[in-house]
Amino acid sequence: MAFVKVTENFTCAHCGQKVRGSGYTNHCPNCLYSKHVDELTPGDRAADCGGLMPPIGLQIKSGKPIIFHQCDKCSKITRNKTAPNDNQEELTKLSQVPLKRV
Repeated sequence: MAFVKVTENFTCAHCGQKVRGSGYTNHCPNCLYSKHVDELTPGDRAADCGGLMPPIGLQIKSGKPIIFHQCDKCSKITRNKTAPNDNQEELTKLSQVPLKRV
């Protein structure tokens, strides 16, 4: 299945920030938390889990930062591109945390 662009606004379940979706938005730009809503491909909204996914690490790939999230309920790990409006202070803090799997 291919990527499905889903434009949704949401309120972050972690920090309460109101987030305006772009169709590519997959995490809160304020606290960087995500939610486990997709299962096989981004935008499929097929996950039954619904767990919160805190950011657990940051990787630079081809010069671009990638956030790793891990679901609090089922432990699934995903990778997501950063967005231009992401909180730079939170990204800097995250870059100083060694990436480890729980």
